[in-house]
Amino acid sequence: MDAIDQGKRAELGELLETMTQREVMGIIPQFEEAHIYHADKPLQAAPKTICALLFNMERGVHCDALIDFLKFSPQIQPFDLILANELDDGCIRSGERDVAAEIGRALNMNYVFALEFIELAQTDSTKGYHGNAVFSKYPIKWAKTLHLPEEYNWYFDRQKRIGSRCAVFAEIDVCGRSLGVVSAHLENRTDGQGRLRQMIEIYKEAARLFPEIPVLLGGDLNTNAFDGRSKEEIQLLAKNPELLRRRLEHLSDYEPLLPAAREWGFTHQESASAEGTRRKPLPDGGNLTLALDWLLFKGLEPLESRIISTEKENCGFAPAGSALEGLKAKELSDHNAVWARYHL
Repeated sequence: MDAIDQGKRAELGELLETMTQREVMGIIPQFEEAHIYHADKPLQAAPKTICALLFNMERGVHCDALIDFLKFSPQIQPFDLILANELDDGCIRSGERDVAAEIGRALNMNYVFALEFIELAQTDSTKGYHGNAVFSKYPIKWAKTLHLPEEYNWYFDRQKRIGSRCAVFAEIDVCGRSLGVVSAHLENRTDGQGRLRQMIEIYKEAARLFPEIPVLLGGDLNTNAFDGRSKEEIQLLAKNPELLRRRLEHLSDYEPLLPAAREWGFTHQESASAEGTRRKPLPDGGNLTLALDWLLFKGLEPLESRIISTEKENCGFAPAGSALEGLKAKELSDHNAVWARYHL
């Protein structure tokens, strides 16, 4: 994805003082791109099952260790697809790496990347791009990006961004059988109704694009069970672990996008558990455990699923001398990964 020079990015950002995000995005062609990058991979025998990994990679700040995790973690093997959130491209905070491209090359996987945000606060970054991706061991026939209704304007935030939450849609050719795949990232700084509005647009688009084929839809849906803009709500749950536990147990009462899945033919497999999938950091050094990462499906038969820790202490499988073994951080990502197998 072509870079926009630093000066031009600043000019585009200034337009947001008087224009909407959607208006500014409309003059930036990168937001509509969904370019497919093809791996040099031989065709495989037709499988009876397909395995998917869902992973919010927290910008790819530990890119080399992340690749080691994907290569060597026994709990995520095998996988045919990765539905990935929060991948940087040309950001100083992640070493100016094109995280999606490096993962695609390292794993020899086809992939498509969709731009979610241009980060304006990191003025020295070569690109400042941040987005979502689908990786596939099978050919990607076509792909497109859907930008979701705005529930929070990130320009008026300390992170200062151009863009909006998005989903990337792709049709995968699994040895002659078509599979629709969607990698989505919903807004955390809104409430359950705001996320439902975004998810309804994804359900509608999936119905339009994939009317007669199986679909796997996943991502960090940010199902907090609270409005992520409310510091008071976060503090309340931090001080009341029993209240947080009850909300996790009855998440559908707070996040209507989950029960709404049935209306669109999807099942939300309980791939997030009472332990949750995200460690939300708190000012006192602790964290809130939240259930944010979900795999939804239709036209597929679920066989098994599990949550895989991304904390360094649980990465004893790391090869000697690898980037993962040498990782100094406590975690690869603030999200755990989710793995599932389906019968086609």
